[in-house]
Amino acid sequence: MSTKLTSGDNAMLDSNTLKLVFASATVNEMITQYLAMMLDKKGYQLISVSRLQFLSALDCGVNIGSDIARKLNISRQMVAKSVKELCEAGYLQQQAGVGRQKLIMFTPLGEQLIAQARALLADLDQVFQQQLSYNSLVETLSHLDNMQTAMSELLALPSNDK
Repeated sequence: MSTKLTSGDNAMLDSNTLKLVFASATVNEMITQYLAMMLDKKGYQLISVSRLQFLSALDCGVNIGSDIARKLNISRQMVAKSVKELCEAGYLQQQAGVGRQKLIMFTPLGEQLIAQARALLADLDQVFQQQLSYNSLVETLSHLDNMQTAMSELLALPSNDK
């Protein structure tokens, strides 16, 4: 959805929520690009924005492909492809589960990668605090949490109450 107004007969309202959607998506993408770049410089092979997004959806313990697919809204085949690539890179491992189910876990190298990513994010905290001040950063996070709560409540409404 574009933030530009059309020249047609349709009234296109300006929306701070639309601006928020685009701004938050851009910040998320830029942070992930920064992490991928810095992790590559630290010697972590095959780390890209999409692989970091995939890894960020995993729990520290055991993961199940169908749960990952639901969480990321992608197909199980895409999960299997990504897991295979990340296993080959040494970040993930799989074990047999119940039936045809495979259990997906981080390897020690994968845990090290995630620890490095979290350390880089902590470093970014310092950058943001210098730019925004600590109180402003905490206030922004509080506002975002309140927005999540409001959206959760809206999503929980029965469909006939919309």
